Amino acid sequence: MRLTRFSDIGLRVLIYLERAGERPHPVTVAEIAKQFAIPQNHLVKVVGHLARAGWVRALRGRNGGLRLAADPQLLTVGQVLRELEGDDELVDCEATRCALSLDCQLRGILKAGMRAFYAEMDRYTLAQITAGSTGEQIVRMHKMFWSGAAAGTA
Repeated sequence: MRLTRFSDIGLRVLIYLERAGERPHPVTVAEIAKQFAIPQNHLVKVVGHLARAGWVRALRGRNGGLRLAADPQLLTVGQVLRELEGDDELVDCEATRCALSLDCQLRGILKAGMRAFYAEMDRYTLAQITAGSTGEQIVRMHKMFWSGAAAGTA
């Protein structure tokens, strides 16, 4: 299984926003795009999805931007991935008209693997994955961006 770029970006946005809580001003889409080298138009779609899920609050206006709306102690990686990736079957046996469909055990095995994957991802919260060195790196990224903004380079 491989995560889509959409989910990868979604996780990065949530991780970045989790450590922006103490900042006086919200995070902008332009800031995240620059920090992670993500095209802004793609990032806007991801942020919109995260906002519809209730995990990101988008503030409009001159001093607008993004804030984390979810509780990082409760939001699990599994919840995020189910929302962004979906939990559909890995193989659509109905659409392919496979000659093995009546006797194949692969479909059930793949379903079990998917359930195990999401169960493991449900063990980790946003707060846990932003703790330690990951969180420290994010804080450094915030500081570097704002020191560059103050100098006129951001």
